[in-house]
Amino acid sequence: MKLADLRDLMRRRRADYGLGLSFDDFRVDPMVASLRWPADVVEQFLYDHGDHGPFQRDYRNVDLTSIVWTLETVTAAELSTMPTGPSEAGCIEQFALHPGHYISVRSSGIHVGVPEKWRDHGTWKRPPLLLDRRLLDPSTSGLHVLEGRTRVGILRGRLRENDFVAATHEVWVGRPARSR
Repeated sequence: MKLADLRDLMRRRRADYGLGLSFDDFRVDPMVASLRWPADVVEQFLYDHGDHGPFQRDYRNVDLTSIVWTLETVTAAELSTMPTGPSEAGCIEQFALHPGHYISVRSSGIHVGVPEKWRDHGTWKRPPLLLDRRLLDPSTSGLHVLEGRTRVGILRGRLRENDFVAATHEVWVGRPARSR
């Protein structure tokens, strides 16, 4: 299954007049449910961004059924150089230029607690999504920022400004099912 296979579901999710699919309805759709991904991953990757143009370009060839997601810990040093998709190359660095701004605008709704999490724990409130690069090109290795570019940008900016950043951070990592 590829992102393009979810096109009709994405269209229904974004239906006009607020009648689109709720996240709960989206994640129990048989195609999405068949992936057996954690709800947080489904929401961040497919529900929030699955029809986003850069995602469509960068991840259109990834077989979604071949990804196994696990909650892991990675170091700030690893995240400080990790790339993202070519369609949004440079965006992490743009977020890193003004980490305080991007923290301050995340203080209401689902973002309540983000500033305090950075201040008190030096990390994000919600784990971002990283992808094993072998899913994009079997001849490569390492991890790639799939979703959470703002969060990773904030981390990089805080490191540059010598603000408090935890040594390790919780992330969702998608790896090829066959490598497990």
